[in-house]
Amino acid sequence: MPNVKRAAYFVYYLKEMDWPLLRRFMAHTKGIKGYSRGLQWFMILRDSLRYNISPLEWYQFGFMNLSECQKSSWAGTGTMYEFQLRANPPGARAVLDDKRAFYKAYQRFFRHRVFDREAVSEHPELLNELLSRHHLLVLKGARGKCGRSVRFINTTGLRHSDLLSVMQAEGYDLLETPIEQHPDLNRLSPSGVNTVRVVTALDSKDRAYLLGCRLRISVNSLVDNLAAGNLAAPVDDKTGRVTGPGIYSDITKKPQTVHPITRTPIEGFCVPHWSACLEMALEAQKLFSRNRSVGWDIAVTGEGPGLIEGNHDWCKLVWQLPVRRGLKSVLDEVPLED
Repeated sequence: MPNVKRAAYFVYYLKEMDWPLLRRFMAHTKGIKGYSRGLQWFMILRDSLRYNISPLEWYQFGFMNLSECQKSSWAGTGTMYEFQLRANPPGARAVLDDKRAFYKAYQRFFRHRVFDREAVSEHPELLNELLSRHHLLVLKGARGKCGRSVRFINTTGLRHSDLLSVMQAEGYDLLETPIEQHPDLNRLSPSGVNTVRVVTALDSKDRAYLLGCRLRISVNSLVDNLAAGNLAAPVDDKTGRVTGPGIYSDITKKPQTVHPITRTPIEGFCVPHWSACLEMALEAQKLFSRNRSVGWDIAVTGEGPGLIEGNHDWCKLVWQLPVRRGLKSVLDEVPLED
């Protein structure tokens, strides 16, 4: 039965595959290791069935260079899905899944303003106020993931009817004011807001604790997601200092000790307002105890941190790649209610 389940996962991985990216990974691996495509497919299938990873993760986790023991330490898509399904049951995760519900529930942790489409439609004076203050506004889909369903819109000459037409035609549910990140983060990378990913969990007594902290760094991009070609770096949870290079999820790109565009050092960078970032994430985790583990995206401004969103399906790549080791054993220690 377990093999049948793993086979079903593998079919799902193929269905959701980014085939151009897989072909690029295969060509890269053939160039550096000499493995034929057939041999790579054999190893991918074998390891996917054994360790419940996707074909792309076989490359991203570096399985071609790992021992069996090392391979077993990595949490792939299947493992994460099963953990997060137990940690954050479908009936509890709605507050995290819909950005409208999330903003209402966690509004006190926000530093930017968020309005749903109904508010924009019913209150044209609201847009006039925003236009007078901001030259850029942000449109989002309520259920967008990985930086998708996000549009930055210039307010020059923008009318209320024009904005509403764009939101309705393109399915944007939310209008947000832009975030002005801390000057230190702006020097690191000004192209997009560089957020901190803080992953938290609840213990058996509903006390919040940390599972890991990462800094997501934009590379000539308006968003900072790994899937959009950006970097993620490990952050020491006690000091807020970046302890290693920035890592891409694209195996054809090398880790970066300095930002590839601004040349600002990544290793050794100190995240501003670090204690406040952790305090906010831990406090937010305790608000809805039915969700046992959340990945928080935090923007850091000159005045302090503010929430952007909470993820019930937080990314295994952002969590594991920057520290260059598998963290599946950490999941095993999270006390979940069955």
